[in-house]
Amino acid sequence: MIRAVVFDVGECLVDETREYATWADWLGVPRHTFHAMFGAVIAQGRDYRETFQEFRPGFDLYAEREKRAAAGKPETFGEVDLYADVRPALRRLRADGLWLGIAGNQTVRAGHILRELFTDDVDLIGTSDDWGASKPDPEFFERVAAAVPFEAGEILYVGDRCDNDISPAREAGMHTALVHRGPWATIQWNTAEARELPTFRVEGLLELADQVGRVTDPAR
Repeated sequence: MIRAVVFDVGECLVDETREYATWADWLGVPRHTFHAMFGAVIAQGRDYRETFQEFRPGFDLYAEREKRAAAGKPETFGEVDLYADVRPALRRLRADGLWLGIAGNQTVRAGHILRELFTDDVDLIGTSDDWGASKPDPEFFERVAAAVPFEAGEILYVGDRCDNDISPAREAGMHTALVHRGPWATIQWNTAEARELPTFRVEGLLELADQVGRVTDPAR
């Protein structure tokens, strides 16, 4: 039985297109060039942060975030950046009696934004900066399991990456759902890992309620 659903943030709930465009602007790089390099880096299985190194060797992402904030151009996202199915999917899952959470590799600032956006929608908002542990580190998923008032086997973790989301959540004993959107899921979708590791795969979040119901009641 699945009793709780916990969501990743970037490219699961939040479309990061606008945010990465602002990083291109900050670096003084054409947006299409930055996006192309970003895609090449993750297609090669490298850490996405290496994209910045390609344009500016020695780039310190945390330091640059502080510089952006000081310059009045902080990283940000809002209602306009949420995927269109996020709100209706949360309402449907909540109506089905599920406990809901959000937990991802995000900054303290992003955590504040998430709490403003989802004040009454979810039971948990946790970030890697809050917890001092980042995906795919097992400690991150230990923190998720500790924060959810059910057993790990009753939790569904929803994400867009096999490497950062699906595989480590599965290792932690959770059910998993891979959502088909964003660059990582697009690149990984037809791999053996993407076909075999998730409990199920969805094209969008509105499919989750029916899939959760089938796990809970196989006769459905």
